[in-house]
Amino acid sequence: MHRFLNATYKAAGMFSAFLILAICLLISAQIVLNGVGRLMPGVLPSTIPSYADFAGFMLAGATFLAMAYTLRSGGHIRVNLVVQRLSPRVVLIAEFLALTVASVFVGYALYFSGALVLESLHYGDVSNGIIPVPLWLPQSAMTFGMGLLLVALLHTLVELVTTGSPVLSTPDEV
Repeated sequence: MHRFLNATYKAAGMFSAFLILAICLLISAQIVLNGVGRLMPGVLPSTIPSYADFAGFMLAGATFLAMAYTLRSGGHIRVNLVVQRLSPRVVLIAEFLALTVASVFVGYALYFSGALVLESLHYGDVSNGIIPVPLWLPQSAMTFGMGLLLVALLHTLVELVTTGSPVLSTPDEV
């Protein structure tokens, strides 16, 4: 199960990276179209319809899909100045409390995020842009990423309790 979950976190992180690349390509294409439109008016369309909406949806998806991978790889910000001065037992207790509190907050946010997706589906909400996008699509990516973060937090909490030592390692910080 451990390997499957880590592979899932990594796949979500890779998809997040793909979304960031897609944002770069989309914005670059829009910049090229703006330049071509100014140099040779009428040759190509001067804008990609709803490109800002699509970039925003992809950014939201990338942000939430990367959270679980970032947690498990130790990329989230930790206060090492405080943690390194604590005894190993206190570090264990602090990490347990942090993971528990984070799980509660993420679970709360996940519940309401799921409710938002269901509400958007029920009412048929769409974006305001030139191309109407059903809002449940980007909201689902956000909800999935938040659900994956909750799984990663609980996975880490179970590992912490079963091993009796801190699980999350952070790279050396400057």
